[in-house]
Amino acid sequence: MTTAPARLQQALLEAPLDKDSGATPMQRQLHHRIKEAILDGRLAPGSRLPGSRALAEALSISRNTVTAAYDLLAAEGYVAPDRQGTRVATLSRPAPPHRHLQRGASPAPAVALRLNRIPASPPRTDASATLRPGVPALSHFPLAAWRRAVDRAIRRSGPSALGYGDPLGEPALRASIARHLGIARGVRCEAEQVIITEGAQEALALCVRLLTNPGDTAWVEDPGYRGAKAAMHAGDLHIAPLRIDGDGVIATEDDWKSPPRLVYTTPSHQYPAGAVLTVARRLELIAQARRHGAWIIEDDYDSEFRHAGEPIGAMQGLVAQAPVLYVGTFSKTMFPSLRLGFLVLPAALLAEMQTPLEEMLRGGHRYEQLALSEFIESGQFSRHLGRMRRLYRDRQQALREAIARHLQVPHMIEGGHCGLHLTVRLPASYPDRKIAAAARRYGISPYPLSGFALQPRPEDNGLVLGYGNTSAELFEPLMRRLSQLARAAQIS
Repeated sequence: MTTAPARLQQALLEAPLDKDSGATPMQRQLHHRIKEAILDGRLAPGSRLPGSRALAEALSISRNTVTAAYDLLAAEGYVAPDRQGTRVATLSRPAPPHRHLQRGASPAPAVALRLNRIPASPPRTDASATLRPGVPALSHFPLAAWRRAVDRAIRRSGPSALGYGDPLGEPALRASIARHLGIARGVRCEAEQVIITEGAQEALALCVRLLTNPGDTAWVEDPGYRGAKAAMHAGDLHIAPLRIDGDGVIATEDDWKSPPRLVYTTPSHQYPAGAVLTVARRLELIAQARRHGAWIIEDDYDSEFRHAGEPIGAMQGLVAQAPVLYVGTFSKTMFPSLRLGFLVLPAALLAEMQTPLEEMLRGGHRYEQLALSEFIESGQFSRHLGRMRRLYRDRQQALREAIARHLQVPHMIEGGHCGLHLTVRLPASYPDRKIAAAARRYGISPYPLSGFALQPRPEDNGLVLGYGNTSAELFEPLMRRLSQLARAAQIS
């Protein structure tokens, strides 16, 4: 009968240790081999391992290497030294896989059921893909000015900003955002009402965690922003879609007979259709929310980039003490990888949420927050926004002209007064998902409009075309290609 030391030496000698100078250190190789032999049962519990000298001689390696590997295995609990040597410890064994599983297959992980309700997004593409929605003009960002702002933040703060900061965000940035929102968006808030988040998505998730319980109802625009639906699915909410028209989201008296806990809306520039929620509907939504104890999430999606006239004021500032949580992000106005957004809490909620927020959040991105505050206060942010408004206005006009000249299928353009994208509705006979999938093979990344709807209707068919990060001179060849792909996808 073969002893445990002999079995181990045999197993190690069958596949020699790699002694090349660039290989994994010998001690780590030996540790891994012995650990695997224990875990897969080749070395049974209680088996005695070879002595360090004997194993070192058999493998032609240093005894110190063997001793170090044994010591690490003992520290991890795989082996236990005793007076007679080193023995394999007794470990619990995972249950064998069910008989119906194929050899080598793993059982499905027991994930939360709510995850199955989150649909997959269109396949992700690189930010440089043409016509991809939601990406700003990255090559036009003033990197030199931003680098100087970051350098100043590091010099002024020194190593102290390497530690945890205020969990609700750097006070300087919160004050800068409050001042900017008051002037540019008509938001009514004090600095302490501004909570810094890791982008708009964390702000939406916070709204769900702070204001709802599993099973509560949330209304969302349909078609609408997928990230909002994902945050609500993750909170185990019941999601009720509300249709939109040219005046924004529609909430009727019948809808309010079963009132929601949350209402998600993008009133200044509906995403993706581009409608502006009228003042009459804004006031009615606020009044009904107050009457029924609901809270409105106002996602101020890319409303800084309005191409005709002044930016439309935020719904949050329309009336005093509105039941509105205002969400914003710097992903479009600055750049996506900055990962800084904000949530403006109603004053009535601030006292109740202060302690939970301080426990739930941790300060981070401190140099970036301080740099962004200085970027805003120095006027660089406003100047950058002005340059980008002009650029996006010109790009949108060029895209409209290219569509008119080269998209030779029936279509209707929506969403032309703001933002970084246009929505082109198509007849149902031109399936948008099929066209978008074909376009990706050419490095073109429009999003199918039907993918934004919880309950797609035939009219929810079209392409969402991003022009923020695509040069205007590319629009004509891109539209010619899309026109060809649309005709090829047509259902007769």
